[in-house]
Amino acid sequence: MDALSNWLGGSGNSYGWAIILITFIVRLVLMPVMLSQLKKSTIQQEKLGSIRPQLNDIQKRQKEAKTPEERAQISQEMMALYKENNISMTGGIGCLPLLIQMPIFAALYAAIQYSELLSKSTFYGINLGQRSFTFVILTFLIYALQGWLSLQGVSEEQKKQMSSMMIVSPVMLAFMTYISPAGLGLYFFVGGIFACIQTLLINIMRPRIRANIEAELKAKPAKTVIAKESQPTVVKQPAKASAPKTHNRKRNAGKQRHKHK
Repeated sequence: MDALSNWLGGSGNSYGWAIILITFIVRLVLMPVMLSQLKKSTIQQEKLGSIRPQLNDIQKRQKEAKTPEERAQISQEMMALYKENNISMTGGIGCLPLLIQMPIFAALYAAIQYSELLSKSTFYGINLGQRSFTFVILTFLIYALQGWLSLQGVSEEQKKQMSSMMIVSPVMLAFMTYISPAGLGLYFFVGGIFACIQTLLINIMRPRIRANIEAELKAKPAKTVIAKESQPTVVKQPAKASAPKTHNRKRNAGKQRHKHK
């Protein structure tokens, strides 16, 4: 980090620009992977629309299920619906980009903690070694923008499902920025700018992805998974003891008396 700062001129803002350059390099390297995952996620979202009526019916019956056996059977039916239509239950989202970035988070945090020059350096008046409310606000806003961009071009039903993430993701990243030094906050903020760019690229690709999915569904319509009727359980009751046949006994006794006569 010191060498990169010196290469950038060694001025008061050089450490901040060094963090931006590192972020730029990391996100540029990760962009093909992240775009691929975003594309897969978009394909899964479009495919999900084709099984939405069946999925709604399954979810409704799952809420109305009264026994664990019924809930387990309906859960298996949902898994079969996803499997038969080649749809991932995770939405095609992987954690590889986050795992790759974890060493970068750790290295930046260690550099800020243990490098005296970096911990005391400033970036346009913001101390990179201390908490910065400016970056907390900027991080929240940039990821809120990214969430809003991700809702463009999707159906109203998908918007309802994705709208919760539009709030959760910016709040979570703003909190991470709040508990971190401003150097990491700068990393999160610049990463958010790249996330917006990636989302814009996916939005440009979405119409073509949708057209491909529609053509695929015309050639091979979504499969219907029919639930098996749950057979009612017959509980065998213990046989009741037969009541003494008083009438027959009386008839037999009459016959015996008639014989003796």
